[in-house]
Amino acid sequence: MSNDNTQRTVTVSIQRFDPDVDKKPHMQDYQVEMTKGMTILDALHEIKTHQDGSVTYRRSCRHGICGSCAMLINGRNTLACKTPLIDEVGHKNRVTLGPLPYLPIIKDMVVDRTTFWEQYLRVKPWLIPPDDIPEKEFRMSKEEVNALHDAESCIMCGACYSSCTVIGLNKHYVGPHALLKAFMRVMDPRDEAPGQRLADLDGADGVYRCHTVFNCIDACPKGLNPTQAIETLRKLAQKRKKFETTRRKRQQHLHEPIPAK
Repeated sequence: MSNDNTQRTVTVSIQRFDPDVDKKPHMQDYQVEMTKGMTILDALHEIKTHQDGSVTYRRSCRHGICGSCAMLINGRNTLACKTPLIDEVGHKNRVTLGPLPYLPIIKDMVVDRTTFWEQYLRVKPWLIPPDDIPEKEFRMSKEEVNALHDAESCIMCGACYSSCTVIGLNKHYVGPHALLKAFMRVMDPRDEAPGQRLADLDGADGVYRCHTVFNCIDACPKGLNPTQAIETLRKLAQKRKKFETTRRKRQQHLHEPIPAK
């Protein structure tokens, strides 16, 4: 896309749907004067504040941290607050916005994430510490931290979940967002229950349901790799007992300083 920031009028085409009055979704166009540095979220604010207060969407932090403003932008799931408008405007000066797919629409771009959060809670995303808690701190090696592949930076925006074609077919599938969190806990040497976690994910709607299409990787605004995490969980599930034994041995030394190399 061009980096020309010259001010010009662009058409923002928004999918509208109010279940109280509409039988089905429809597109509505708005004209926005694009200025230097304007994001998709800025354009939506301009529309809602000065043109049509009924346009509905979620937003919060404006810094790509909360994940609230994830939506469909020109057919791609991403964050409105981190997406420059100029990067999405085509040759016809138009950008198209809609709600995240595969989730019930509450109104316009606001979707019902109930199932999304239910699947998240299903994997018990919190740390289950061992009984023997050190007086000061757990000691993780650099290699152990690197093995998490930055999974802790997931902001639960739903972009990966609603890009997954399996979700479109089977709402019982755990989903890439929850499996990424499960991966983070399984790989964390401080966690007491990796074996139980792997057993819980070893069913028809768990790690083996993934079709490895890679949509979740393309959609993630944080550059994470849920597919890699799912593949790792698959491999560990096949040697769960051995992995549990290794974890118990490691936890006997979590309070000790990491030897210098």
